[in-house]
Amino acid sequence: MKRIFFLVAFFVTSLVQYSIAQDHSGHTQSGDLLNLYYNIKDALVAGNASLAASKSGELVKALNTSSEKTVSKTNKASLSEHAGMIAQSKDLKSQREHFASLSDGMIVLAKSTKLSAEPLYQQYCPMKKANWLSPEKAIKNPYYGSSMLTCGKIVETIK
Repeated sequence: MKRIFFLVAFFVTSLVQYSIAQDHSGHTQSGDLLNLYYNIKDALVAGNASLAASKSGELVKALNTSSEKTVSKTNKASLSEHAGMIAQSKDLKSQREHFASLSDGMIVLAKSTKLSAEPLYQQYCPMKKANWLSPEKAIKNPYYGSSMLTCGKIVETIK
């Protein structure tokens, strides 16, 4: 009788821990995607093409392992395509072109899924006519880097 009780208790404990781990991993997964996106943005702001390529490769891997609860199949395909193009390129201008489309997909994801407990700022560059996400209000333009670092404005706060 003690053995049966012990086995049942062990089994229930295992199931509870597994379900908690599943819930937790889904939450951090979306946060990981956002952090990888920010790493790409920061590399482009700094004008570092090799770092942008490396971080984009990490984003592709994270997207490939993300669940459809976190990222829809259609959005995942679009995000993976543009992150992959950034990862394959060593040309900063080309990376910035694909970053605009990557940003559009991340903005869609941010509006449909809670990616962060903190507010996200959708920022816009009028020269490039493109948006990006930032964790801070300060404008650091990834499309022009140091040549036009503060060009842009906040167009929406996503909570």
